[in-house]
Amino acid sequence: MRAVVALVRQIISVSLYTLNTLFWFFPIVLCGVLKLIPLKPWQKAMSATAKGLASMWVACNSVNQKLVTPYKLEVTGLEQIKRRDWYLIIANHQSWVDILVMQRIFRGRIPFLNFFLKKELLYVPFLGLAWWALDFPFMKRTSKSQLKKNPKLRGKDIETTRKACEKFKEMPVSIVNFVEGTRYTKQKHQRQNSPFNHLLKPKAGGIAFVLQAMGEQIGKIVNVTIHYPSGIPTFMDLAAGRVKEVTVHVEVIPLAQELIGDYSNDNAFRVEFQQHLNTLWQEKDATYQQLAERSGS
Repeated sequence: MRAVVALVRQIISVSLYTLNTLFWFFPIVLCGVLKLIPLKPWQKAMSATAKGLASMWVACNSVNQKLVTPYKLEVTGLEQIKRRDWYLIIANHQSWVDILVMQRIFRGRIPFLNFFLKKELLYVPFLGLAWWALDFPFMKRTSKSQLKKNPKLRGKDIETTRKACEKFKEMPVSIVNFVEGTRYTKQKHQRQNSPFNHLLKPKAGGIAFVLQAMGEQIGKIVNVTIHYPSGIPTFMDLAAGRVKEVTVHVEVIPLAQELIGDYSNDNAFRVEFQQHLNTLWQEKDATYQQLAERSGS
């Protein structure tokens, strides 16, 4: 009987997520098309409208979670954030559910969450166009092998990042970066020989590029730690109502100017930045342990 109830919930929940996405997709993309008219005030208005529509999409997804697949959501630290500010959000990454959880807790509290995406994701059906309309930055990172073959490409990544962030200078934004670069699994943790108990090793390059490109806008770093007491869920676990509790801790950290520098070419700065990030990750690992102990998992 329990399996039947879970299956029914899953069907209803996934159907609602799909219908909700299709409903808001078309007006969001229309805003993106209208934004092609080269008038700055008009473009700014269309960007704000698209983000407002996307916020309603998040609100409907949250209603879906509350009614069809309810779970206890415990969040600490939200009192430190403000609606109109520029933020860099860093978070541990365990599941695609992380994104739905962050969208739910931050909606209406900080600017709409923007993610740096690989350029290839622009071609994902429906979502690629929606991400484009919402001004998500699409990045094409230069690999070490490409740099070796063509040294002239050095510095192109930061220039691409800077151009992608130009549109954020006039409108507050929240940039999300999953610093570990991939979702946590025990296998990845063992393969990395990670020094952290609950986290993968952090990758410094991505946030260093963002800070170098947007340091003058970003005022604060929002450090988000997410814990699932019943184990790391998949999206289908969430849709089936198998997620019973989620605990989240939010810490707002003022952006220190010494964290802004030339990560690609300044060796001393790169070492210092990596040390700072590793220290932050040690503290996050301890926070994760505290959340686990508090929930008895």
